[in-house]
Amino acid sequence: MHWHNISIEYTLRELMTDVNHGLSLEESKKRQQLYGKNIIDAKKGKNLLQKFLAQFADFMIIILICAAIVSLVVSYMEVNPNFIDPIIIMAIVILNAFLGVLQEAKAEKALEALKKMSAPNAHVLRDDKVSDIPSEDLVPGDIVILETGSFVPADCRLVHTVNLQVEEASLTGESHPVEKNATLRLLPNTNLADRQNMVMATSTIIYGRGIGVVTDIGMNTQVGKIASMIMEDDTPSTPLQKRLAKTGKVLGIAALTICFIVFVIGLFKDLPPFEMFMTSVSLAVAAIPEGLPAIVTIMLSLGVQRMAKKNAVIRKLPAVETLGSATVICSDKTGTLTQNIMTVTDISSIHGKEKMNSDYGFFLLSHAALCCDSTLVMEGNQPAVHGEPTENALVLAAYNRGANKSDLDITYKRIYEIPFDSTRKLMTTVHKSPDVSSYRSITKGAYDFLISRCSHVYIDNKSVPMNTRHRNRLNAINTAMSESALRVIAVAYKNLSRFNSKSDAAKLENDLTFIGLIGMIDPPREEVKEAVRICKRAGIKPIMITGDHILTAKAIAKDLGILTNQTEAIAGEELSKMSTDRLNETISRFSVFARVSPEHKVRIVKAYQNKGEVVAMTGDGVNDAPALKTADIGCAMGITGTDVAKNAADMILTDDNFATIVSAVQEGRGIYENIKKAVHFLLSSNIGEILTIFVAILFGLPTPLVAVQLLWVNLVTDSLPAISLGVEPASKDIMLKNPISPKKGMFADGLAFQITTEGILIGSLALTAFVIGVRYYDTPGLYESYVHHNANIMASYTPWVGRTMCFAVLSLSQLFHSFNMRSSRSLSEIGIFTNRKLNLSFLICAFLQIAVISIAPLARIFQVVPLTLRQWIIVFLLAMTPIVVVEFQKKINSKKRS
Repeated sequence: MHWHNISIEYTLRELMTDVNHGLSLEESKKRQQLYGKNIIDAKKGKNLLQKFLAQFADFMIIILICAAIVSLVVSYMEVNPNFIDPIIIMAIVILNAFLGVLQEAKAEKALEALKKMSAPNAHVLRDDKVSDIPSEDLVPGDIVILETGSFVPADCRLVHTVNLQVEEASLTGESHPVEKNATLRLLPNTNLADRQNMVMATSTIIYGRGIGVVTDIGMNTQVGKIASMIMEDDTPSTPLQKRLAKTGKVLGIAALTICFIVFVIGLFKDLPPFEMFMTSVSLAVAAIPEGLPAIVTIMLSLGVQRMAKKNAVIRKLPAVETLGSATVICSDKTGTLTQNIMTVTDISSIHGKEKMNSDYGFFLLSHAALCCDSTLVMEGNQPAVHGEPTENALVLAAYNRGANKSDLDITYKRIYEIPFDSTRKLMTTVHKSPDVSSYRSITKGAYDFLISRCSHVYIDNKSVPMNTRHRNRLNAINTAMSESALRVIAVAYKNLSRFNSKSDAAKLENDLTFIGLIGMIDPPREEVKEAVRICKRAGIKPIMITGDHILTAKAIAKDLGILTNQTEAIAGEELSKMSTDRLNETISRFSVFARVSPEHKVRIVKAYQNKGEVVAMTGDGVNDAPALKTADIGCAMGITGTDVAKNAADMILTDDNFATIVSAVQEGRGIYENIKKAVHFLLSSNIGEILTIFVAILFGLPTPLVAVQLLWVNLVTDSLPAISLGVEPASKDIMLKNPISPKKGMFADGLAFQITTEGILIGSLALTAFVIGVRYYDTPGLYESYVHHNANIMASYTPWVGRTMCFAVLSLSQLFHSFNMRSSRSLSEIGIFTNRKLNLSFLICAFLQIAVISIAPLARIFQVVPLTLRQWIIVFLLAMTPIVVVEFQKKINSKKRS
């Protein structure tokens, strides 16, 4: 049906909706069963089978499968066929694929949960109550309240509009906001771009407000018909993931080169070609950290879930690693640094401070309440105010003085309004007088912006022309109130004999009569003082950005510890006069920016970025979106933030609290540290595996490990401990360190050297175990045959004990080594049992490793023999060596730091 060309009355009747009461809860449930959810069908993801098969697309896995097939064919051609090797290799490959699917599913589930957390809500009238519901729960016939900054959640026929302007560029290509009017009736088949009495899903309210009745949802909306998407399906790789994938490729090429050399040397040493081929391929698979990007994704996702529990919802994964690098946090004052619980404490006229219960107090506060969008309802005997905190305080103060906004709105009906915006810093409403055909406009807002528009002042119940003495007196009163850390709202009015919205609207905010000033207190959040202290200690500069007067801003910033010197504050007016070059030079001097506009925010962010800073910026309004996008980390307010701001942000603060940003930075640093630990662990283990084989072949020893053993080590001892390191709590001193430099590579500060030396240590221990096993426990004379290169003896015997001990030490030493990764501090300081998941991973992996050696059927499969008690003692002594060596190194480093 063409809803745009029918009357409002017909729309409401057809959709069986009462615009004053909305749908009942019962009716909305019935309609949801009938029409379904208000969601756009996403691109179909891979099913489980496709995900499983995708695991075999890796180049190295394909080579391994080919090797298993070759092994199968060779085994089949032998006199006594032995299919154990190819079967085990395929079993490990399939098990690896299953684990890959589980990891992928876990990561997807975590990301899907995050999408739901950051999905927009709709402001809906149901059962006589306005409430926020997930936009996917909307049904045709719902009454939707549309406000500046909100997304349109479904296609709606407008039933009421006030100066409504909508941005529809994504649908119509029209770059300028489109004016909407509920009273218009258009011709059938009117072009989409010309439907001025409708709003379409995914468009944005830029200005004004309105009420709409939902006509279409989900795939029946205009955006659904053109298959647009509200949210992206694909999660882009983070810079860290890309760097690690690149690192993995470089390491892969190096590993392949070494494996080729191993294969060639083996041939020259007259070792069995097929055995060398299988060993080389298995070594390549074990050595290449192909699971590294997947493990990083899981660790990021787990960290993001932890952050969500602490009121920081991450919308874009790259923000996690950027958080750890933040050097400047630019925060709004109201609600973020303060409690956003406004209370009117002072009112002042031209004569100075007045009593709230005076006639003047009634006059001032009733005017202020009329010029508010907040609503007042009685819940029992108590008034409940719903709306923006500043307006809530004004409406409640008026109520306490005897001016009930609900009654005022009936008596003095609002017929027109100019909504507040952050550039004008004013709001104006026009009201019709009940007894005579006259009108009064009321304007409220920032004193500095309102006083310049006033030509008269309210003195002793009448409007008198304003002179310089009046203006100086009011300036002094405003300064005194601001210096007391009060947020000051000025109120003025203008009488009109007639009003025409088209011809008179432009003149409404000129020639006003100034009534007075209202001061309200918004106490600082207690936890913010500690958060500011932590920031400074962590090398992060906290910045206050506010639309309030500079004196109010200074008073609160000083109390919080942000401002240490009065010269560190600057007002927006002075900022506007400053050239870009001058701002870039002086930006580091300032900690407080007052009376700023959204354009100023963008300039502030860019100036800090030009200094090489990594900037986090908070915002809540439509006009804050450019600054949020420009910042390295855009933080939108979850309570007061508009949908536009949330969509532009990297992170949403569900409690609008500055301390949450600091907590998120701490978590971001911890996640980055844990990823480094996992990379450190995996690469040092892989180097140990490569060296074990390479050195043995180079010195003429037989292969210390066979293919299935290498694959087992790669499968069991690598993945579980690496993921468990991802849940390691952040170190206690993490916020005592400077921010992570984005220019600094992952392997800086000697990490590459550490990885290499620890890899050499693990490889040396495994080889030591092999030599001990061959020399003292294997067939007599076998070791000497290796030393003297006696090929006949070498071909006749298999070094069973040496190979088993090497296999055990390589696997168990990596498990012990995972504990070294937990911290740069000693295990005795951090506690061995404080990461329960790592402890559990160690026990599971150690049990499996001992089982494949000690249980006879498994031992045959893995080509090992059960070890004696003495041999196990040697294995565990060697395997524990990495802890002893690294702990010793940590003690030396600790003494150096002391």
